[in-house]
Amino acid sequence: MLQCPSADCARCPRLVEFRAQNKTKFPQYHNGPVESFGGLNAEILVVGLAPGLNGANQTNRPFTNDYAGDILYPALKKYGFARGNYGKVKNDGFELINVRVSNAVRCVPPQNKVTADEIAACRPYLQAEIAAMPNLKVILSLGSVSHGAVLQALGYKKSAYKFAHGAKHQLERHNPVLLDSYHTSRYNINTGVLTAAMFDEIIARLQNLL
Repeated sequence: MLQCPSADCARCPRLVEFRAQNKTKFPQYHNGPVESFGGLNAEILVVGLAPGLNGANQTNRPFTNDYAGDILYPALKKYGFARGNYGKVKNDGFELINVRVSNAVRCVPPQNKVTADEIAACRPYLQAEIAAMPNLKVILSLGSVSHGAVLQALGYKKSAYKFAHGAKHQLERHNPVLLDSYHTSRYNINTGVLTAAMFDEIIARLQNLL
């Protein structure tokens, strides 16, 4: 059974305090745990870090109205994993095909940085999500934090499989393949750590892995 955080989840004191600040500063925002996007019957699960302050924290859809989504969602559509027009709002009609998108931590953190305790507090939700996806074949981790969170959710040490852009890990005790990519953040794109072409190659590999 899929387990999701409640709207007033209080597992992480620092994030609860930040949520309260944002409710005052941005009362029109969602300001709560962000729902995953896409069906549970999907064969691919994309796991990011956490909601962006003015992105998913505002729209209640992962990577939506966030620069990272400007890279992620067009790439998914380009390779047949989405349809419609990505309008950067939850009700834009954009649909994912055979893909579900989530985050290791469901609430927006200050300065886009999460703590180990916050990852651990959200772990049951990621574990439940993975368990609730009967057709899951590939988990795409965006960034090393997501990579570590996925491994820990599946019961592995973070050191068991080293993060590297483009690395494919066949997990010993689980069917899903773990595929790594640098996060599609503005910082990574602006500094050239990740390019749109590099990320396109990652999404193209998803087709082959299926």
